[in-house]
Amino acid sequence: MQCPIARSLERVGEWWSILILRDALHGLTRFDEFQKNLGIAPNMLTRRLNALVESGLLERRRYSERPPRDEYLLTERGRDFRPVVLSLLAWGNRHFAPEGASVVLVNRQTGAAVDPILADPATGRPVDEPDYVLVPGPAASGRVLQKYRAVAEARTARKRSPGG
Repeated sequence: MQCPIARSLERVGEWWSILILRDALHGLTRFDEFQKNLGIAPNMLTRRLNALVESGLLERRRYSERPPRDEYLLTERGRDFRPVVLSLLAWGNRHFAPEGASVVLVNRQTGAAVDPILADPATGRPVDEPDYVLVPGPAASGRVLQKYRAVAEARTARKRSPGG
């Protein structure tokens, strides 16, 4: 699929993968650390780590020859996943934590809780609709162009209809 969301989910859409990346962002690097923290079966952890290495999100590095042991370090691509994890954290706290947040993002210096936002770097404004919309990019296929044309037409029709 040409959709960047679908391509991203192909690499991290399995929930164990996201939790492994979350733990790697916390500084875990070793198989036994991931297994203990996640309570994941060794064969599943091996598959997920291999997939994350293959996708370029983690790098495998040998730290012991006898016995052979590897650690898993975040690549730049893996570190770039941090805003996604923080967005999931905020979204989960907002919508799926009726008992209250069990984990919050805070400013390290002030200790104040922070709600992450996506912002336009040019203006500093939050990237929210209706001011920002998705449009086809320069590499868009005919199918993507057609899809977004239909979305734009539907949006326009809603604005013109009563109550829209």
